[in-house]
Amino acid sequence: MQGLYRWLLAGGESKSAEADVVDMDGFDRADRVHFDALLHGGVEQAATIDAVLTRHVDRKTALLSPVEHAILMIGVYELMNCIDIPYRVAINEAVELAKTFGGTDGHKFVNGVLDKCAAELRPDEARRSDR
Repeated sequence: MQGLYRWLLAGGESKSAEADVVDMDGFDRADRVHFDALLHGGVEQAATIDAVLTRHVDRKTALLSPVEHAILMIGVYELMNCIDIPYRVAINEAVELAKTFGGTDGHKFVNGVLDKCAAELRPDEARRSDR
């Protein structure tokens, strides 16, 4: 999340954001393969991810809080590309990030948006879960 947040604020290449994050305390405990997929995949697919988000948010993605935008990008990336992760797990992880890093009720916004994205991106899985 912090890498995408940095990229949203500063732009540039994902490698620059990666360099900032890998030096942070505790990074050695991260799943490096998943981190690379989320950061680099999120940057590479940012336009596609934002197109999905645009259908489910009430403002342009550029007007979202950068923290919530980064979290939503992770959630949508996982919904689109990490089919091995159940959609509810992807949403729950995003909500937990929003509780930790986001504004007071940011987690409610993230949950609502990603629920709508899941219905669009994984309709069969979401429909089975609603039964």
